[in-house]
Amino acid sequence: MSTIIIWVIGAGLLLMNIALRTEVLQLKAHLKALRNPKEQMDYLRQQAKLSQNNKMASIKALRKQYPELSLIEANKLWQQIQ
Repeated sequence: MSTIIIWVIGAGLLLMNIALRTEVLQLKAHLKALRNPKEQMDYLRQQAKLSQNNKMASIKALRKQYPELSLIEANKLWQQIQ
């Protein structure tokens, strides 16, 4: 009997985790849609000038300013300004 209760609680926690993870992903997508890509490019150009074209420092500053950006997206933006 206790095994069944543990399985039910585990399944419930798993479903809650999936639901919350989906909600977080939707919120990130909505936040990304609200941000202007031109604004991100301008900020990255400014950071590149300040750090004398140091790629790592510029991308780190960009991701700190825009936490919804993934490392891959930030790297793509960097490649566009080079």
